[in-house]
Amino acid sequence: MSKKKILIFDDDAIILEVVSIIFEDAGYEVKISDTSHDIIEKVAAFQPNVILMDNWIPNIGGVEATKLLKSHNDFKSIPVIYVTANNDISALAKEAQADDFIAKPFNLEDLEEKVDQYCK
Repeated sequence: MSKKKILIFDDDAIILEVVSIIFEDAGYEVKISDTSHDIIEKVAAFQPNVILMDNWIPNIGGVEATKLLKSHNDFKSIPVIYVTANNDISALAKEAQADDFIAKPFNLEDLEEKVDQYCK
């Protein structure tokens, strides 16, 4: 069985490192990015099973990056979980057309469960 792949977009190096370690230890193949302007190229190259998207990612931001992905026929079915510290995360996730969301700071077990849901 091939490894499930997760692509993480976040501008916080500590979050990228911790979340990468957690998911690699759980058997995932992980790629990270601290910018989102080239989301289509990164998704095309990696072909992730699920994407974690921060709202405050540099260049075009999480909402625009997610919308761009969801408007692309080849990639619109890849689940995007919006991960941000905004109070209005539900509205932002809906605007971005994300499949789900989890608020920062998050419990790592909750994040793992949410990702597992979309990687079945």
